[in-house]
Amino acid sequence: MSMTILYEQWQQQADQLVALLGEGTHVVGTADELVERVNNDRDDYLVVLGPSTPLAEAVGFAQQCRLRRPALGVVLLRQFLDVNVMSEALRAGVREVVDSGDPAAVLAACARSQDLSRQLASKPRTNGHALPASGAPLIGSSREGQVISVFSAKGGVGKTTIAINLALTLAENGRRKVCLMDLDLSFGDVAILTQLTPERTIADAIPVADRIDETGFRTLLTPYRAGVDVLLAPVQPQQAEEIGRELIGELIQMAREEFDYVVIDTASVFTEHILAALDATHHYVLVTTPEIPALKNTRVALDMFDLLDYRREARTVVLNRSDAKVGLTHGDVEKVIRMPIAGHIPSSRDVPVSANVGVPLAVSHPNHPVPTALREFAAKRFEDGSAKPKRGLFSKGAR
Repeated sequence: MSMTILYEQWQQQADQLVALLGEGTHVVGTADELVERVNNDRDDYLVVLGPSTPLAEAVGFAQQCRLRRPALGVVLLRQFLDVNVMSEALRAGVREVVDSGDPAAVLAACARSQDLSRQLASKPRTNGHALPASGAPLIGSSREGQVISVFSAKGGVGKTTIAINLALTLAENGRRKVCLMDLDLSFGDVAILTQLTPERTIADAIPVADRIDETGFRTLLTPYRAGVDVLLAPVQPQQAEEIGRELIGELIQMAREEFDYVVIDTASVFTEHILAALDATHHYVLVTTPEIPALKNTRVALDMFDLLDYRREARTVVLNRSDAKVGLTHGDVEKVIRMPIAGHIPSSRDVPVSANVGVPLAVSHPNHPVPTALREFAAKRFEDGSAKPKRGLFSKGAR
């Protein structure tokens, strides 16, 4: 008997969908369970990817199913429908993208997909091949790195400094492998703040964008400190226009397969490049300062994240210069942004000094209050298993 597989990490959402889809629905909440279920029961013809599934994961899963299990239909549910999202998903092999809040549309899409699957299954050799086991390139495992995007809606709040020091903190002097990616493609400052010579940058991937492999990816990286390699932004701002969204996604996925963490320093705008990075992100770290313009922009950015369907539990706000005496309490800050502050980074004159000499405090003074505060934040957010979002198909917690 054919059964529907529902992949949904949020229990409440899963319960609602099971009530809609019926008793013949088998719910899985992890990548391992999904791979095992799809591979073990060849009679299943429908996989419903719930609203919590990041777009990049859904696309990767559908692409592999199209090649290995053509009779297996994939229906993607979204809380908000977007033309670009729909186009990307459908190109990858997702059969239908449906508003999760429209029960009739969900049931109709599932029925159409199952009917098509039955027709395909009646033809010879339609069982296809097994999907790769967890840990292989298709459906990621816990060994694939987590993507952390450091974002701010306003310049001058210390975003790049925090991204650099966070990457160094997570590496723990080589105990982990961390890739720091400068995706402020027009005006990236990672190179100058770390005294790295940009002999190789992401722009070197442009000529081979359609055929870059793991070896080619490694040649783009610049070694920095123990455990930390850096993908630098282009030297010429105009080169950013030649870098496509697809290339960004591909480079991030390659980094995930090589590193424990991928820390992305983003631009403070919602460009196609930044959206590609945010789509592939597990953890969103929004940096702000206790100033009304910065807080207002942070609130606007959070509203935009809602529109883009990025999971709220995957977001954290870090308050930089948190002890600045500017007439705003932490309570005032949280009232403006309508979100609790997860990390408090103190003010220090040593920060601009470290920027001017190009040596991050996490390198020169690892026990300084600033890297110490980042270390405590990282331990709570990224290293404590209870604080991690549940892992998805590619272990992303984006959208």
